[in-house]
Amino acid sequence: MEKRSLPYVEVTRTLPALESLQSTFEPQFSPGFRQRSPLSTDPGTSNMMSKLTQLTSMVSSLEEKVKTVLLEGSAVKHRRSLIPPIIFEVKADSLGIFQKTHLKVDVETGKLVIKKSKDGPDDKCYPSKKILQLIKSQKLPNKLVIVLETEKEKTLRKEYVFADSKKREGFCQLLQQMKNKHSDQLEPDMLSIFTGTWNMGDAHPPKDITSWFLCKGQGKTRDETADYIEHDIYVIGTQEDPLNEKEWVEILLRSLNEITTADYKLITIQTLWNIRIVILAKQEHAHRISHVCTNSVKTGIANTLGNKGAVGASFVFNGTSFGFINSHLTSGSEKKLRRKQNYFNILRFLIMGDKKLIPFNLSHRFTHLFWLGDLNYRVQLPNNEAENIVQKIKQQQYQELLVFDQLNMERIESRVFLHFQEEDISFPPTYRFERGTRERYCYTKQKATGMKYNLPSWCDRVLWKSYPNMHVLCQSYGCTEDIMTSDHSPVFATFQVGVTSQFVSKNNPTESDEQGHIELLNCKATLYTKSHTKFYIEFHSTCLENMVKSSEAEDQDGCNGTLIVMFGELPKLTPIISDLEYLLDQHLLICIKSSDTDESYGEGCIALGMEDPQQQPFSFSTPLTHHGEETGCFQGEIFLHAPCGKQREKLYDFVKIEKDEAVVQKHQIKSQSSQQWEQSFCVDQIVPNQVLANQVKQSPPGTPAGFKVTEQRAKPGSPVLGRGDTPVTPPARNPTSIQKFGPCPSARGPPSTRQQESFCPPASDDIPEMVDNPLYGPVNTGSNPLPGQNRPHKPPEPAPRKNPAVRQRSMTYSTSERKPAVLEKAAVKNVLSAMAPNSVTRPEIVAPKPRPPLPAKSHALRETQNN
Repeated sequence: MEKRSLPYVEVTRTLPALESLQSTFEPQFSPGFRQRSPLSTDPGTSNMMSKLTQLTSMVSSLEEKVKTVLLEGSAVKHRRSLIPPIIFEVKADSLGIFQKTHLKVDVETGKLVIKKSKDGPDDKCYPSKKILQLIKSQKLPNKLVIVLETEKEKTLRKEYVFADSKKREGFCQLLQQMKNKHSDQLEPDMLSIFTGTWNMGDAHPPKDITSWFLCKGQGKTRDETADYIEHDIYVIGTQEDPLNEKEWVEILLRSLNEITTADYKLITIQTLWNIRIVILAKQEHAHRISHVCTNSVKTGIANTLGNKGAVGASFVFNGTSFGFINSHLTSGSEKKLRRKQNYFNILRFLIMGDKKLIPFNLSHRFTHLFWLGDLNYRVQLPNNEAENIVQKIKQQQYQELLVFDQLNMERIESRVFLHFQEEDISFPPTYRFERGTRERYCYTKQKATGMKYNLPSWCDRVLWKSYPNMHVLCQSYGCTEDIMTSDHSPVFATFQVGVTSQFVSKNNPTESDEQGHIELLNCKATLYTKSHTKFYIEFHSTCLENMVKSSEAEDQDGCNGTLIVMFGELPKLTPIISDLEYLLDQHLLICIKSSDTDESYGEGCIALGMEDPQQQPFSFSTPLTHHGEETGCFQGEIFLHAPCGKQREKLYDFVKIEKDEAVVQKHQIKSQSSQQWEQSFCVDQIVPNQVLANQVKQSPPGTPAGFKVTEQRAKPGSPVLGRGDTPVTPPARNPTSIQKFGPCPSARGPPSTRQQESFCPPASDDIPEMVDNPLYGPVNTGSNPLPGQNRPHKPPEPAPRKNPAVRQRSMTYSTSERKPAVLEKAAVKNVLSAMAPNSVTRPEIVAPKPRPPLPAKSHALRETQNN
């Protein structure tokens, strides 16, 4: 009979009976003291006593175990086991012949095993220290090269082809987790961060929301082999959240306990009405997190109601600062300008981070800044295209819709989220679903004022912005399919983020008493303003003990109405630690101010790290921004005077990207275009790669791109099968009515009246070269280049910057609008559709010269002069 089959009641009854039976064979010498009789010589009695003693101890132990199970069984959580050994079936390249083999990854023991059959013996075993690097192929998304160390410090390259790109990505993440687990470094230099945003729709969540944290659903999702890898930090942003803080945190912790083995601690929580942000971190990182700060901004009616707005939280992880913003912007397809104003208000009035960085807005105060939430940007198409939009979604032709995504259009024209990045979208619109299902978009709603349309749109987004040369890799970006209590789907995005640990110098302090310093040479600022004044620079950095202020510099007129400020001898900056290894991880924040008003005319960030520390000085160029708008460019050279050293190898450098021939040529073109951009000081326009790729596939001008009912069948597993909640028959379309919604949305020019890239499809000879994305489909691979950099034949000439005479001073206040409301009207769209693309830009305005006062004249004469 098994011990576990004994109920607790029977065990408690059996134990006293055994004790009384044992006492009958033992004489009592004193109360509470039992001792075997030394005079007993019967061997049968001694044997029975020994067995009874063993049985008594076993039953006592069993009683304790049963008591623990019964009393604490309800509180015991189901926890996932440690990462088990995972086997990948691959094809190995041996002299051009691919043979099937198996790779076994054992994270816990830190070994990579190579064997021919899945259940066969191990052929070769490599510990984590012998695995030098993983090299991904960009040309073949499922190919991987493993660099191994053999005897006598020789290297061996092994090429493997996985079943698909997701399997390769899961293998790389497991190997990186293994290197991190068995690394000799005491402090981490890489974190895994989960960010999630969900508009809960004022409804309680379902019992199981673990698919959200496991990144299961549609889009760029995680492979099941990497499910066991836990994230270091979880950042969850919700809108229209009906729960209280304690209830929601308990749900989150319980969900994480079901899928992870780590213990998580609540770092901070911030709530504004129904907008909330929660940050959870592993217990082992609690002592590394400091300077926690929270804040909120209301952007509702008259900026006093908190039904719309943002909540933020920030902290410092060792030597790296993090900022997170969860926002709920104004809803409505026609409220694009209001959303822009919400963005600028949040950027200016959300106070977080280091108080010494007050001259800088949020985009410069943190090493890594993540902005998530229900941004409410819609697909800008007429309501009668609703059924065609649903058809495009059923056919998973998302890129033809993303061309008309308002957020993409605004970012291309540098109106909002300047220099932010977003991973390519490969999941369906997350709004507006019928509650309880993910197979119907409920895009119509009958109201007293008439029928209201909410076209399917990507309202829920995650963007980020980091200091230059910082490692940030988005590993997943998608939405769930099984959480259906709201009309929004939860969105997840996970990141691999580089951090700097507390620095400990390896040099002997007695070897060199030389005090290092940072020297800036040949610095020049180009400002998009005509305010003639004297300027100076403020230098801020965590490597400096205090802020450093430079001397004044005179300005001079530049080309195209800009100001050129030449800074002569700048002060030498003395860092806290004069070690080159330490300085290569630091950044320098600059703020160019007017001597008359101490007002900022532009802020920027310079990375002190470089590829080859021996080649000094090295040149730099950084754009200048103020309150989220581009205001100029700052360039020069930096010389680091510090003891010899080298940049420490980072754990995230363990995985590299192979530079194929086509990719190398593409990078060369990017480099040439970047140099031209720096010389002409053009404003960086962030263009989604897939948007540019799909412009080639658009229909001819005059019809929306691809918006014709096709005979193509929906792919299996399509998330959309229905229409709105009330049958709506869209009006008949005719060529004259469709032409006003052509593939080139009318775009007004910014204050500088610089020429903008339109949505018009390029010529067939200028098709941008695309590289296969290793996770989903043939798309570009990562960073968002300038619009002209995707043309491999010849680098485009940058558009000259026209005279920015609209503003007579620096672009300080972002609240000034640029006549956008006029272009939103359908009547003006009809006019603009017939105009040439070049005629859409605003005319150049020249500031009138001051004239002496004139004597009083008649009213008619004054009107004539004014006209």
